[in-house]
Amino acid sequence: METRKEKRKQKHGSKKKIIWIIIGVLLLGLIGYGIYLYVKLNETVETMYTPLESDSEKQEEVETRLSDKDTVNVLLLGVDEREGDYGRSDTMILLSLNPDTEKMLMFNIPRDTLVNIPGNGEDKINHSYAFGGSELAVQTVENFLDTTIHFYSRINMEGLKDGVDAIGGVTVNNDQEFSHGGHHFPTGEITLNGEQALIYSRMRKEDPRGDLGRNTRQQEIINELIDEAMSFESFTKVDNILDTLGSNVQTNVDMEKMQQLFMDYRGTRQETVKEEIAGTGQMIYSESAEQNIYYYVVSDQEQNRIQTLLQEHIEEK
Repeated sequence: METRKEKRKQKHGSKKKIIWIIIGVLLLGLIGYGIYLYVKLNETVETMYTPLESDSEKQEEVETRLSDKDTVNVLLLGVDEREGDYGRSDTMILLSLNPDTEKMLMFNIPRDTLVNIPGNGEDKINHSYAFGGSELAVQTVENFLDTTIHFYSRINMEGLKDGVDAIGGVTVNNDQEFSHGGHHFPTGEITLNGEQALIYSRMRKEDPRGDLGRNTRQQEIINELIDEAMSFESFTKVDNILDTLGSNVQTNVDMEKMQQLFMDYRGTRQETVKEEIAGTGQMIYSESAEQNIYYYVVSDQEQNRIQTLLQEHIEEK
């Protein structure tokens, strides 16, 4: 006959077994979900992966820079897609990631900037995408900044709405009250859903700073998107985030390089250095259009300044 002590021991042992079974089931579930996410991430990266013809020429430099953890440059192209053609790059943002200083240099190139587009003569820089897609846009920016673009990411601007909604919205600090696109944006800290974020980032006519004010808002939205996407709170939303990326993004970053960038360059988020390209708006006669066209004209002095600033950031240790 079992004593009371032995019965208590058996009962205690049964409880322990149940606890370990529950822990085991939870661990299996987490491992299974982890495998599912890894597979889905691989599939998403494969969907997004769109290499450029010029990548082969830069392959050795890119591999050396990643191996040595040197600064790399990334061009973000925000594109308004149109049926039957490439569309135009509504947004061009240069990110230069320096892991030695843990700084990210970030600046917009105003879309109306007058530049030489290879094979097409002088025109607005955003037309480079319309003429030759991401390949020509990258080449044009490289010539304008006298640097190498190691990676690019082409984002469908309409997909920005989905991206913001996927992470549950973004919070920005608005310094100018305005109404645009059927929405009102008061000053101060405001939280935006996807549609609001897209409208907020596109407004420029009501802004006394014009394109420069618009550029500042776009930078803020992108900064917040990156911060939110990398936060622990977004882990539960990773499914939606990956679906949005796969549907709206093209890039020449493959899975291996994406892992290297995440492991070795994530520290550059510690400090974001924002810069502006100064210029003047001018109406210049276009022979092809047979009318005066508005251009954002950057002086040689200002172009040299921004090129030097970028090079110093790249070389800083």
